Amino acid sequence: MFQRILVAVDRDPAMAQQVLAEAMAVASTQSAVLKIVHVLYPLRSGYPDPMYMTMDGAFSAVNLQNFEVYVASWEELKKNSQESLNQQVEVAQAAGITAESAQLIGEPGREICSLAQAWEADLIVLGRRGMKGLGEFLLGSVSSYVMHRAPCAVLIVQGESPAPSPAQGDSSAAVPA
Repeated sequence: MFQRILVAVDRDPAMAQQVLAEAMAVASTQSAVLKIVHVLYPLRSGYPDPMYMTMDGAFSAVNLQNFEVYVASWEELKKNSQESLNQQVEVAQAAGITAESAQLIGEPGREICSLAQAWEADLIVLGRRGMKGLGEFLLGSVSSYVMHRAPCAVLIVQGESPAPSPAQGDSSAAVPA
């Protein structure tokens, strides 16, 4: 029985909504508590390392103005992420599910597994982007990392896939009348 469900969401609103919906469905049948978490990973956040930020692109000492821009951008990202988490907590609470949030900074797979262990989660629910091949090899897969290292059960939500066309063998699309 699942009593403590860790819900890991990312920046994709559609995927986050799917993951939260699945977690809420499980939580409502189990009277479970949700902890909705987002992990900010500086290396994938779109913000460069301030040590390499210069006006001409060459390596040199950190320009104070560039560093201030970096810090302001990072703070804005954290604020927006927390606002999104707060909205997701409100959605769960409106459905009568006890929920709280956590925003972490670090490598997502490791942070999710670490929090799951510290919080004593019974289940982790997270999404899968569907990366394959070289992309998964180079960038890594958070869902794969969590699935293999989690201290509890893991539910991976596959993103919405487009409906198959009749040419792809969807027999329900062209039923004669």
